[in-house]
This record gives sequence, C-alpha cells and structure tokens, in this order.
Amino acid sequence: MLRRADRAPEEGRPAGPPFARRRRGPGLRIRLTLLATGLVAAVSALLLWLGWMLVGEVAASLPTLAPQTPVLVDGVSVPAGEIAAALGHSARTEVLQVGTVAFALVVVAAAMVSWVLTGHVLRPVHEVTATARHLSAESLDERIDLEGPRDEVAELADTFDAMLDRLQAAFDAQRRFVANASHELRTPLAVLRTEIDVTLADPDADVAELRRMAGVLRDATRRAEGLVEGLLLLARTEAAEHRAVGGDEPVDLDLAAHGALDAVRAEVEARRLRIEVSPGPAGEAAVVVGDAALLERVVGNLVENAVRHNVEGGWLAVTARRLADDDVPRVELVVASSGPELDPERVPDLFEPFRRGADRVGSGSGLGLSIVRAVVRSHGGTVDAEPVPGGGLSVRVVLPAAPESQASGSLNNGATVPT
Repeated sequence: MLRRADRAPEEGRPAGPPFARRRRGPGLRIRLTLLATGLVAAVSALLLWLGWMLVGEVAASLPTLAPQTPVLVDGVSVPAGEIAAALGHSARTEVLQVGTVAFALVVVAAAMVSWVLTGHVLRPVHEVTATARHLSAESLDERIDLEGPRDEVAELADTFDAMLDRLQAAFDAQRRFVANASHELRTPLAVLRTEIDVTLADPDADVAELRRMAGVLRDATRRAEGLVEGLLLLARTEAAEHRAVGGDEPVDLDLAAHGALDAVRAEVEARRLRIEVSPGPAGEAAVVVGDAALLERVVGNLVENAVRHNVEGGWLAVTARRLADDDVPRVELVVASSGPELDPERVPDLFEPFRRGADRVGSGSGLGLSIVRAVVRSHGGTVDAEPVPGGGLSVRVVLPAAPESQASGSLNNGATVPT
C-alpha cells in the first residue's frame, strides 16, 4: 500500500523519511549468501547421510562365511560370523570422517562463491541506489547506462533511466514555464508602476490625465487577470491528464463552435473575415462526453486564435463531424484559418506556453493552444496542427465520441444550430 508523503507522523514517532525510521538489518547480499550456503549445507548433509546408510546396507549384504574361517579387518582377527557388522562399522566410520571434511569444504566454498556471485549480480542495484542518492533537481542529467545482458536488473536500470528522463523534462518545462510566466506578468506590472509614477510626478495632473491613467491601469490589470486565469486553467487541465476527468456531460462540438463564433462576431465583422462552418452528416452529431466547461473552452480558444491571428479580409473554416471509418467512434474538430505563413518546424512549438510565433499577428497570452492540448489529453484525445498553404494554420482535434444513447439524447433535446 502506498503511503502519502505529506501524512502527519504518528504521535511518538519521529518525523522524517520512512527509510530513516527503519532499523537496518542484514543486507541483501548477506541474506542471499546465507540462503545459498544453507541450501548447499542441507543438500550436502543429506548426501552424507545417504552415503552413510548406503555403506551400511552394502556391508550387511556380504555373503556369510563358515564360522571357523579366519578374517582380518584392519589387522585384527574377527570371527567370521561378525564380519558383516565389523565391515559396516569400519566403512561408516570412514565415510563420516571423510564426509565431514568434505562437508566443511563444500560449505565454505559455497559461501565464498555465493558471496562473490551475489556481489556481482547486485552491483547494478548498488549503482542504481548510488545514482538515486546523488540526484537532485540540479543533477538530473546523471544516468546509469548499464551495459551487459538484458536481464531483470538491466530492465530496472533502463526503467530508472527512463524515469530520470521524464523527471528532467518535467523540471526543465517547469523552469521554462516559471520564467515565461514571470516575464509575462512583469509587463503589466511595469505598465502599472510606470503610469502611477509618471502621474504622481506631474504636479499639474488634472482629471483628464487621471482618467487616462485609470484606463491604462484597467487594461493592464485586465491583461494580468487574464494571464493568471489562463495559468490556473492550464495547471488544472495539466493535472487532469493524470486522473480521470470529473465531468460526464454530453457536449456537441458543432453547437459549441457556433457559440464561440457568436462570442467573437464583433471582431469577425471588424476584420471582415469570411466564415464557413461545415456540420457533419445529418443524424450524426459531433457529441463528446466530459467536462463541458473545459471542452467548450477548447472550441473557444481555437476560434479566438483563428480570429485574432488572422489577416484583414481573411477566412475561417470550422468543421465538426463524427468519424465513421474507425472501430472506435471518434469526433473530429478542425479549425483552419488564413494568416501569415508559418515555418512547419515551428508549428509544434505553438502548443508550448507563451509561444505565439514570431510571424503571427494579434495579441494574447500565448496560453490558448497549451490549454487546448492539456484539455484534449485529459479527455483521451489528440491534437495536432499544420500550416495552411499560402499562409495560416489548421488545428485538428480528435476526441472519443459519446455513446449512441447520449448522442441521440443531445439531438432530441430540441437544440438547434444558430446561424
């Protein structure tokens, strides 16, 4: 059973890591050596006893001689009638003397060989332990790189190295995220301080100047608020990737796309964008199941990005449909738009936090696609993007489709697609 690391120590028990509170016993090498030596000693003792019994049986099966026949055993004259007993006693004594010496030698040899072999076998384990003890957040680049046959110990070392690779990637991503978040938050804070300092330094500042400063402060705080909200949502969705999503509501991505377009209608009209929405086949709703707020945020982020990073007089196309060419039912959402030309090698970087792309126009916190990726992964889906020929970006989201009963229920609720 796993024990939580932040569990409060029991009363009377000293705090600290669990291994520090355990009484240290004999090492694994000593225990394996004792086990192997004990097994060899038991087998040797059994063989010695069988030899002792076998010699006695052989001596007892000797042919019977006439009573007057003189027989010498070890230079001693023995009556012919007692020859079998005398030979049996002599043979058993010899077996015990020689066998005891051989028994001791075999046990000592087994102990030495077991000690050497267990040390050789456990050496990679000691390397894993030594590497783990030297690790810290600043030294995650150390690896075991165990060479030799691919046995269980090698698999353990490879698994440990793979775990270190994931930990190092996570720590590096965390450092980059904190640095980027600090940089992004520094800008609105600098604007706030500059405006306040400039206004306070002007003794002739009138009401109009104060109102202008208040407007600038409002915009800066709104940007900081949006950035913090995006960071919290990203942290929530990334944490959801490692556990089950809490919601189980059916969400029609086609309806969500129309709702997202309604939310940015003013900006669409200001940029004179041409909108094209392609619904799926009749009777096959693009319904998925999960956290409705997060799934609608996915559609909203994609539509907002497509509008804000578009060009004047450009276009935007949204397609939501149920895929029928797979054993596992899935729903596909594609949001494509015109815009500046993008380097295909830099497109995957757009899913990283605070990556906007040097060639993209528009404003934003740079968290939209990061949130999309985290939400989609937490719902068991995939997301990818590719540049549009001639300029622009196309983002494709694939999510598990809702069961037929829930999808049909969504259609029968009387919901209509807005125009």
